[in-house]
Amino acid sequence: MIHSTAVIDPSARLGVDVSVGPYAIVEAGVEIGDGSILASHAVVRAGTSMGAGCRVDSFAVLGGEPNFIGFDPKTASGLKIGDRCTFREGVTVHRSIHADQTTRVGDDCFFMAGSHIGHDCQVGDRIVLANQAALAGHVTMGNDSFFGGGAMIHQFSRVGDGAMVAGLSRITRDVAPFIMIGERDEVAGLNLIGLRRRKAPTGAIRELKTLFQAILRSPGKPVELAAALPSPSSSEGKTFIEFFVPSKRGYAKSVVS
Repeated sequence: MIHSTAVIDPSARLGVDVSVGPYAIVEAGVEIGDGSILASHAVVRAGTSMGAGCRVDSFAVLGGEPNFIGFDPKTASGLKIGDRCTFREGVTVHRSIHADQTTRVGDDCFFMAGSHIGHDCQVGDRIVLANQAALAGHVTMGNDSFFGGGAMIHQFSRVGDGAMVAGLSRITRDVAPFIMIGERDEVAGLNLIGLRRRKAPTGAIRELKTLFQAILRSPGKPVELAAALPSPSSSEGKTFIEFFVPSKRGYAKSVVS
């Protein structure tokens, strides 16, 4: 299962039925879970831990040094990846800039060709990044979020569960859960298709519509507006309202007509 031209450090730990293709590189201390596949020319850098059933395509580089001026390559940091993640051709994911800390990727994520995850990002489960989408450093993404092709997000921004970001968007603010956003921080509305796909109850969707209007389509600061509302009854409503805490980036809001 390991090609003769692959370069694997003796200290790397590979699980059962791991496949490593021609000219792939696995550096010191790397851990790769059972059944994972590394295609030809894939690179997994030191400090990376990968779960079971992952696929790493050609020329992807996982755990590379961060794009951070002044970073000391001797810093012992890492990248932790969950199970069943796919990294297509040319994907890059960087390790943390801080000693003993990690960039994290959850389970069942799909990263299309040329997409990028910057240092110290905390990426949830079932995330999809389309081709050339990129997360700057310290970005947090909730579960079940989707980034269209070429979408970019500013460092330290947060994206809530179930959000959909349109292709070629420029996101500089926090993105609330279950919404659609595009262009430059332009909120289009709730991600109703995504909510139905996740089988959100009708009552929860109705509640989210009310919360959306009250927080993101009303004058005032979202944190203060959310704090003034009663506690929602649905789990989706609670996820939405609990997202609004003091933020480094501020919140993307819908244009009030």
